[in-house]
Amino acid sequence: MSGPEHQEPAYVLHRRAYQEHGLMVDLLTLNHGRITVVARGANRPRSPLKAQLQPFQPLLVDWTGRSDLKTLTQTETRSGPRLARTEALYSGLYLNELLQRLLPVADPYPTVFAAYLQALESLAGVEALEPVLRRFEQALANALGYGFPWDRTSDTDAAIEPAGRYCYDPQEGLLARASEHTRLRDLPGDALLAIAAGNLEDPDARLTAKRVMRVLVDFLLQGRPLNSRHLFMHLRGDAPGRESDQGESHEL
Repeated sequence: MSGPEHQEPAYVLHRRAYQEHGLMVDLLTLNHGRITVVARGANRPRSPLKAQLQPFQPLLVDWTGRSDLKTLTQTETRSGPRLARTEALYSGLYLNELLQRLLPVADPYPTVFAAYLQALESLAGVEALEPVLRRFEQALANALGYGFPWDRTSDTDAAIEPAGRYCYDPQEGLLARASEHTRLRDLPGDALLAIAAGNLEDPDARLTAKRVMRVLVDFLLQGRPLNSRHLFMHLRGDAPGRESDQGESHEL
C-alpha cells in the first residue's frame, strides 16, 4: 500500500497520544483493512480532529505516506448509529479490540467491514446483545480462515443429529469423537443445528455459540487478555468465570 488515499471509508478502532500534540490512530478501512495513521496536532485542546476521531463514528479519511505508518491529512464525518447504552458501548469496544488484535495489517477484509457496520447498527437498536456479538465473531472467524459448518462434523463428515452430543476444537471444527486435546465436549446437537439455521434467539443455541466462540477467540488471541472483557465484568459486578442463574457467563 503506497501513495495518498482519498475519501476512504473508515472507523477508529483505537487511538493513543503520539509525540507532543498528535494521535496515533488504528483504523478499520473498507479497502485497506486495518491501518495506522498519525493525526498531527489532533491532541490539542481545540483541534476538531480530537472530537472526530472517536470509535464508532463513520469517517471518510485521506492520508499520505508509503510506510506502514501513514499521515492523516483530512477527515470527514458521516452520520451513523449511536451506542447509547453502556452495555452496547462496551460490546462495541469488544469488537474493536478483536479487530485490532486479530486483523493483519493492510489486508482488505470487505466482508469484515460490512459485518462491523451491521453489528454497530444492531448494537444501537436491539436489547439482546449476545446474538450480535456471536454473529460478528463468526464473520470474523470465517474471514480469517477459521470458520466451520455448524451442522456437520469434520472428523466423520456426518450430519449433526439433534439428539447427539459433539465436541469442538478450534483447529478442527466440530467433532463426533473427542481426542485428548479436544477443548470442548458435550455440545448438544439440537443447539448446533439451531446455530446453523441462524437461530441465536434459542437459549441453548446462544449458550452453545458462546462456549464455542469463546474457545475460538481465545485460541486466536494466543492467551492475550482482552481489556473489554474486564470492563464488561466490572459493569456486571461479576468475578471472572461467574455464571448467572441461567447458566450463562456474563463475560463477553
